[in-house]
Amino acid sequence: MSRENKSQMAKNIGVSRQLLYYHHKQQIKDWTLKTNIEKVLHDHPSYGHKRLAICLNINKKRVLRVMKLYGLKPYRKRGKKFKYNKAKRELEFPNLLLSNIPQYPNHIWASDFTHIAFKGKWLYLATILDLYTRKIIGFSVLTNHSNELIINALLSATYHNPPAKILHSDHGSEYASQDYSNICLNLGIKQSMSQPGCPWENGYQESFYSQFKIDLGDPDRFNTLGELVYNIYITIYRYNHLRIHSKLKMPPVLYSRRYYLLHRQCV
Repeated sequence: MSRENKSQMAKNIGVSRQLLYYHHKQQIKDWTLKTNIEKVLHDHPSYGHKRLAICLNINKKRVLRVMKLYGLKPYRKRGKKFKYNKAKRELEFPNLLLSNIPQYPNHIWASDFTHIAFKGKWLYLATILDLYTRKIIGFSVLTNHSNELIINALLSATYHNPPAKILHSDHGSEYASQDYSNICLNLGIKQSMSQPGCPWENGYQESFYSQFKIDLGDPDRFNTLGELVYNIYITIYRYNHLRIHSKLKMPPVLYSRRYYLLHRQCV
C-alpha cells in the first residue's frame, strides 16, 4: 500500500498515519503473565501485586501493569456481598482463556451481568464484551436476573455480529443452564467459565462495570426507570464510540473500524 493510500485511510478513520502501524508487541507476553497471575491467585486469592511479583520472581511494576490491563484484582471480602441466584448449576465448562488469546474481532467474547440499585429496587444489566476490540457488542436490561436476561444479551450480540468462537463467563448458574448452553451450541460457540470463587478470571467485565458505574453516576438522580434505562444505553454508547480505552489508545469502535480497514487493504 502506498504512502498516499495509508494517509487517506488514516484520515478516513480519524487517526494519525503512524497509528496504523501500531501493534501491541507485548500482547503475547502480557497474556502469558496474565494466566500465570491467575494461577497464583487461585491458590492465594488475597495476593496483591507485590506478593505476586515475589511469587513469580518478576518486577512488581510489570505485574501491576498487567493486572490493570486485564482488570485482575485480588479477592478481598468487603462487607456484605450481593447474592445472585444460587440454584444448582446444570453444566460445567473449563476456562478456555488459559490457553487461548484473542486474535481478531469476534474471536472471544466475555459475558457477565451486574445489579444497579434504583430507589430501593434492583435493575440488572447483562453485557457481552469483545475481548479483542473491548467493545460492548450486546447487552440487556431487565428487572430480574433470570436466564432471559443473559440470553437477550447474547442474542443482541449475534444480531449484528458473527458468533464468537469462545464465550467466557463466570460460574453463575444462569450461564450453566441447559437453555443457555443449547443456544451457544446451535450458534457454534464454545463456552468457557471461570473457576468457582475466582472473579479475577473474568476481569474484563469486572473492569468495565467498575468504570461504567462511575460514568453512569448516581442512578437515584433519575426520576423514572425509563430515564435510567435510557442513560444506561447512552453510557454504553459513549463507552463504545467516544471514551478512549487505556489499552487501545482510542475508543473501541474506532479500533474495530481501523482493524477492518487495514485487513481489507491487505486482502
